[in-house]
Amino acid sequence: MTAPHEPDPEPRAVSDPSDEPLRHRPPPQPPGARPAGSKPPKSVTTSVIEWGLVIGGAVILAILVKVFLLQAFFIPSASMYPTLQTGDRVLVNKLSYKLHDVNRGDVVVFERPPSETATDIPDLIKRVIGLPGEQVVIEAGHVYINGDKLDETYPPDGVTTTAENAPNKCPREDPCVVPEGDVWVMGDNRNDSKDSRYFGPIDEDTIVGRAFVVVWPLNRIGLL
Repeated sequence: MTAPHEPDPEPRAVSDPSDEPLRHRPPPQPPGARPAGSKPPKSVTTSVIEWGLVIGGAVILAILVKVFLLQAFFIPSASMYPTLQTGDRVLVNKLSYKLHDVNRGDVVVFERPPSETATDIPDLIKRVIGLPGEQVVIEAGHVYINGDKLDETYPPDGVTTTAENAPNKCPREDPCVVPEGDVWVMGDNRNDSKDSRYFGPIDEDTIVGRAFVVVWPLNRIGLL
């Protein structure tokens, strides 16, 4: 006896992407076409304008910093040796004396006094030794301020302070008096420095700023 014949099961449907309605399929893109929704590439003109603004802003910022905040100076001589050496580059803080008074021991950059004709360098760098109203005396190789010997550790070993060949000798019987609004400046390398012994005290208004760090060469980077 034979088994009853059963009909074959209905075949399963197989999905074919080609069978999807056309409204669900994105239209074909021509070669090199930009995908829908992506941003258009920047034109050369736009890129040039953007870079021009960046560079221009950087230049303006650098000018503002140089005029109002910091300025680099090159050291052309050994007048401040060993603190500063020929070829050093220092940064000068131009805001320092807008915020506080000049202090003894500060290393300052100032406009070359009109009477200093030995050089055509527009700015000089020295150390502040005497403050407004003080009496400066140079005697026996040392500096005295208001009668007290100044403790100086910055001149080179074996170098003393003399003024025999300078117009301002500042002897004890006739001390050099620093006027109000002025300061007395001297180079650390006393034997190789034209300073207040030669051109007298300088007006505080001619001070460009306070040198506070050596930035070049790399092996001499450090605070002053």
